[in-house]
Amino acid sequence: MSVESENNKKLKDFFSEEYQSLRAYANSKIEATVNRDAEDIIQDVALKLFTRANTYSPINNVAGFVYNTIRNTIIDIMRSDKRSGKRTEFFDDKLQEFVGQIYEAPKNQYSEELIVGLKQTINELKPIYRDIIIAVDFEGYTYKEISLETGIPTGTLMSHRHRALAILHKQLETKKLIKT
Repeated sequence: MSVESENNKKLKDFFSEEYQSLRAYANSKIEATVNRDAEDIIQDVALKLFTRANTYSPINNVAGFVYNTIRNTIIDIMRSDKRSGKRTEFFDDKLQEFVGQIYEAPKNQYSEELIVGLKQTINELKPIYRDIIIAVDFEGYTYKEISLETGIPTGTLMSHRHRALAILHKQLETKKLIKT
């Protein structure tokens, strides 16, 4: 049996048998919030591990391997939360720039109602759309960087962002915050 199929089988068996335990472990390490959910973390880790199974040498201690990956993912999330808390002023500036893409008016000529509406509308997006908007437009990641981290093709990421912008525009029109 090849290393890839052996690793995939071990991972599949482990996730199917231990899924609830993995979820409980992740829950014990985080508080469930909008940005942090044990279920999402487990799904992300599983996706990452299964898509890269052929790049690993044979996995002998599957439990240790998976639990360490979950722990490291949680640490990354916690670190990004700390950084994002310190950068709210930066995000407010980025939000002003982002409004310009949707509203097409000179910077700093947007109503407070529009800014608040945009924040609310971004938070209401599906996580996949919200995440791509935040990563590209607010955190400055490139599609290539996101693709390398997530394994999602750049074309798919670009498509998700395009759909997210269309949804934002439509929602802001519906809320009468922008004129068509």
